[in-house]
Amino acid sequence: MASYPERPYDYPPPRRPRGLGAGTLLLLVVIAAALGLALGRRFLPGSLGSRPPAEPRAITARGDLAEDEKATIELFRQSSPSVVHITSLASVRRDFFSLNVEQIPRGTGTGFLWDDQGNVVTNFHVIAGASSALVTLADHSRWEAAIVGQAIDKDLAVVRIRAPQAKLRALALGTSNGLLVGQKVFAIGNPFGLDQTLTTGVISALGREIDSMNDRPIRDVIQTDAAINPGNSGGPLLDSAGRLIGVNTAIYSPSGAYAGIGFAIPVDTVNRIVPDLVRDGKTQRAGLGISVLQDSVAQINGIKGVIVASVPEGSAAARAGLRSLQRTEMGDVADVITRIDGQSVTTQRDLYRVLDGYKAGDQVRLTVEREGKEREATVVLQAID
Repeated sequence: MASYPERPYDYPPPRRPRGLGAGTLLLLVVIAAALGLALGRRFLPGSLGSRPPAEPRAITARGDLAEDEKATIELFRQSSPSVVHITSLASVRRDFFSLNVEQIPRGTGTGFLWDDQGNVVTNFHVIAGASSALVTLADHSRWEAAIVGQAIDKDLAVVRIRAPQAKLRALALGTSNGLLVGQKVFAIGNPFGLDQTLTTGVISALGREIDSMNDRPIRDVIQTDAAINPGNSGGPLLDSAGRLIGVNTAIYSPSGAYAGIGFAIPVDTVNRIVPDLVRDGKTQRAGLGISVLQDSVAQINGIKGVIVASVPEGSAAARAGLRSLQRTEMGDVADVITRIDGQSVTTQRDLYRVLDGYKAGDQVRLTVEREGKEREATVVLQAID
């Protein structure tokens, strides 16, 4: 008997199929065609079959809006016409020899109408470095704006447009005195260039302190979780009555985008600063008229207080008997301010923070150390540009 080699698989090899006859093939074709026609009538659209009946669904009646929704809608309707989009412009030349100066966009932000004279309030950092600006009103009309005044210490600025008074609706003014954590707030602005955007939230904290562009502290800042993003700067923060309670100015976020922590300059500060900007183009703060040494100098020498560097003749500090830093053979002799009206002063920031609560002409009592001895001096504060 012949032997066969062992196969590498468990099942026998498949047999080659035998050819089908013509009659069998014809029968299979007819069956497939009939089956396809039956399926087509059932599933295919058009002439091969009919669709099941289908109509748009009936709309369920919504009912009336909730009262808080109505209030928010009305607040936006009343307030949004007062909110504007600001494009800051910078003057540039095409080349060194060109006489033609062009205005190019430098940045964008938000502002709001302060009065019916065309004065618009915004942040200083929105128009910083600009020569002029364009203001777009809520009706999308665009107006050239002149820069009227700037207060870098408070990150506030005023620009003015010459638009018809019928287009100029000022926001209702509230107060930041008496605000409570948990109150509802509403921010209107132009985040990422998307104009007339409303975000809502609550007051998250009060009495915060942030730095202006020149590193001066801005006190009593309102913290909110209402979404504030790039482009919201300079826009209004409103209470539930639609009154202005703050100017949105900053966000706290490593990415620069909304992170649930935004800050607004309190309206009581705004209401104190803006009239000066409108009238004089600048604001005057109360001061001693002195220059001081850096905090690091005091720290290195173990001094707790602000070291007076120079006291100009005729300044408020000079009239109170303060002296400039003096170089002697025995070493430097300087006046060190340690308290103002009993409030501790250990750094420049403390000095600015305390003086921010006064106005020019106010009288304060300084506690000054000189050569190891403590003395007090009464100073009538002067106006500082």
